[in-house]
Amino acid sequence: MAGGGASATIALAVGRSMEHNSYRGSLAITGTYVLVTFAPHASTHITAHLVQYYAISWHFLLYLFVEVILFCILLYLYKRRGVKHIVIVMLLVALLASLTVISVKAVSGMITESIKGQLQLIYPIFYVMLVVMVASCAFQIKFLNQAMKMFDATEVVPINFVFFTASAIVAGIIFYQEFEGLALLNIFMFLFGCLLSFIGVFLIARNRPKIKQQDRTFIPMDRVPGRRNIDKVQPEAKTQTYGSLAAKLMCNRAGETDDS
Repeated sequence: MAGGGASATIALAVGRSMEHNSYRGSLAITGTYVLVTFAPHASTHITAHLVQYYAISWHFLLYLFVEVILFCILLYLYKRRGVKHIVIVMLLVALLASLTVISVKAVSGMITESIKGQLQLIYPIFYVMLVVMVASCAFQIKFLNQAMKMFDATEVVPINFVFFTASAIVAGIIFYQEFEGLALLNIFMFLFGCLLSFIGVFLIARNRPKIKQQDRTFIPMDRVPGRRNIDKVQPEAKTQTYGSLAAKLMCNRAGETDDS
């Protein structure tokens, strides 16, 4: 009876945890749906001259300056200070994603115009955007892989979805100036959707472990006397000796016996 009561308690706790996680994820997804619905959807013909005009506009230059400063601060906290929080890693991914969205839209638009007959591949801005697209994608995948190794997928996926969507829309609005002529209601609902999304992300990331716990079935080699290697060796449970640590201790004991 006691075992059955404990099992029921554990099942209830797991069910409540899943319910809370579902609620937080639903809040983030709902906010993202609202901001996507009320975001501007105007389509324009992307040409090299238009991309050059947008690239030197004060809106984008100010946005790029703020993004570079924020990226450097987050990268310093992540690399130098060792702050391994999921929000910091996913913000790095989102900032890179904003450049990816801008460059992908520019490159695809210029290729489309070239196919239609207006050659755009002769302009240097096309290759600048192509380099930005490849570089931002590569580093974005790098940070995303690191996040998947350090944190659970149930945390990384919804936070990345919200941050990526929000950064992509904001970058498109600022670079391509898509807020011009947009109704006040759309702007308000867009900001409201952003607020809901970030509240959902905050609830998901709150009270979560900053990094995955290491597997305790492995013996760190830096704990073995006389070894400086940081690799890990899995214990051999089926043998009389227990991994490399036990083997070294057995050798030391054998040496002491011979000396005595």
